[in-house]
Amino acid sequence: MRLGLNLGYWGAGNDAANLALAKKADELDYAVVWAAEAYGSDAPTVLAWVAAQTSRIDVGSAVFQIPARTPATTAMTAATLDTLSGGRFRLGLGVSGPQVSEGWHGVKFASPLGRTREYVEIVRKALSRQRVKYDGDHFQLPLPGGPGKALTLTVHPVREEIPVYLAAIGPKNLELTGEIADGWLPVFFSPEHAGEQFKLIQAGAEKAERSLEGFDVVPTVPLVAGDDWEACADAVRGYAALYLGGMGSRDKNFYNQLACRMGFEREAADVQQKYLGRDYAGAMAAVPLEFIDATSLLGPKERIAERMQAFAGAGVTTLTVAPSMPDPESSAHALEVAAEAIELAGVA
Repeated sequence: MRLGLNLGYWGAGNDAANLALAKKADELDYAVVWAAEAYGSDAPTVLAWVAAQTSRIDVGSAVFQIPARTPATTAMTAATLDTLSGGRFRLGLGVSGPQVSEGWHGVKFASPLGRTREYVEIVRKALSRQRVKYDGDHFQLPLPGGPGKALTLTVHPVREEIPVYLAAIGPKNLELTGEIADGWLPVFFSPEHAGEQFKLIQAGAEKAERSLEGFDVVPTVPLVAGDDWEACADAVRGYAALYLGGMGSRDKNFYNQLACRMGFEREAADVQQKYLGRDYAGAMAAVPLEFIDATSLLGPKERIAERMQAFAGAGVTTLTVAPSMPDPESSAHALEVAAEAIELAGVA
């Protein structure tokens, strides 16, 4: 198992600190640094900035939003980033959610699985530098009956194949991930609750008659280093409450539904009720300590090492940490603690 770093969303006033963290992770031999996007900063620009100022660490999108770009644009961006970084780019994709897809990008959220399947097929076809012709239910290239011409990507990526990851939460999307992706980007991943998720990924792989050898399992895990692990958990409460309570509508919140499948149905409903009622402090307090502990790395180095053993034992191959510390210096120190902990755990 290797370590990764997730910078989250750029542009929240911590840009310089995030770049310093990426450089620190590069020095510590972390495998990859990821950047996210929602409706603020875009991930490709951030990744280009980071790649230009690091030397060894891979750069990855966690994730590029599928409704934000045509498949051809994503292929162009992936090829460009891979070329500029010297073959260090990883392509993570996700459908986002209905509020962002329809409210920000103006793209209907209908048929997310079918759109994802066709999108990945087109991206891979373009990256392999084949002439792109595609006749699907959601994408047609060239458009029929018009002047469009089937074209070939003119940029040569460094690698023969750029790995494609999917951010999957729901059961059907997990099956699709096992069927078509090179890796999985889970969130709120718990080693103790991941068995059913892996069964779904395996079912997808079997459906496609493919092996999962080399399949990269890359959860993003909040990291808070300190002496008192329960006190450390408080630093994660705002993040957890936002996702369980406020990401999506009352009826369609994928993260809330995930918590329910993990056995926290009553608590997840309470968090959502308080959050949507704008009782943010109450929502944070309602997040179960057990949920935070199951999905985070908390406490001193020795305890973090124990949890790393659990993640590795559950099948994680790249453990991506997201430091939730009060200042840049503490975040950099947390990266050092995680690097020491994985050595102590004996799973590196």
